[in-house]
Amino acid sequence: MTNRDQRHVPVLCKEAIEFLRVRAGATVVDCTLGMAGHATEVIQLLGAEGHLIGFDRDPEALDLAKVRLARVANELGSQAPRITLVGEAFSSIASHVEPVSVDGLLADFGVSSLQLDEARRGFSFMADGPLDMRMDTRSGPDAAQVVNEASERELADLIYEYGDERRSRRIARAIVRGRPITTTGQLARVVASAAPAMKQDRIHPATRTFQALRIYVNRELDEIRALLEAAPRLLKPSGRLAVISFHSLEDRIAKDSLREGARQGIWEILTKKPVTPGEEEMDRNPRSRSAKMRAAERTASSL
Repeated sequence: MTNRDQRHVPVLCKEAIEFLRVRAGATVVDCTLGMAGHATEVIQLLGAEGHLIGFDRDPEALDLAKVRLARVANELGSQAPRITLVGEAFSSIASHVEPVSVDGLLADFGVSSLQLDEARRGFSFMADGPLDMRMDTRSGPDAAQVVNEASERELADLIYEYGDERRSRRIARAIVRGRPITTTGQLARVVASAAPAMKQDRIHPATRTFQALRIYVNRELDEIRALLEAAPRLLKPSGRLAVISFHSLEDRIAKDSLREGARQGIWEILTKKPVTPGEEEMDRNPRSRSAKMRAAERTASSL
């Protein structure tokens, strides 16, 4: 087992598998493959007639997941399911998955340990690195471009909207004055100087700004909306969806989408309240503390 395998712990894995009713012969889509933490558990239940389809737009994560899944499939031998990996954002799912063909669909919207722990990816201020934050480093503007080219008002608006940061205007003003800003450490220092931590704060003062930039750069909320819109067309009757969110913006989109779908007779909601990690999981994996899972079953009435 590599160091990367050791540090990667899938969140709410047991609960997700139970809600999805993963069983032999099923077709399961893991929309956020990451380092295949959930997927390695799923393929052990699918059997030779099963099919796992995995999506990840991060080429590095996809390569690591491919190796990890191949190792588990080799151990399973003749009982290994078919595995299909797609190196694209999960918003493209309808282009790769047949309608009414899926038994279970899983999405974990959290940033992977691979991205957070690698300073060169620019997601975290815990170690200084280039200000990138792109999940797919092959395309799109990186965080440095946004920080150095957006207007003060644009920065304030996105930090407030995506980071729920009340001091967004003060932070945006400091960013503009501190340009050019090219590293995560430099940005964190600028934010902290403009909006220092208060006594009641449990997080670093730059946390919300970094979250906002990451969401904006990767269009994360648009991706989630696109997935939730496509999901009912892809699932079989009684097929199930499970989504894991890590902050209120993601969870609100999932909650509202499923409630509206239930009102229209598309979904039967299985989680009246979101499922959260237990104390044991939170102790084992502190990053799981903010996780919330919602699940729903596709009805047959509106097909």
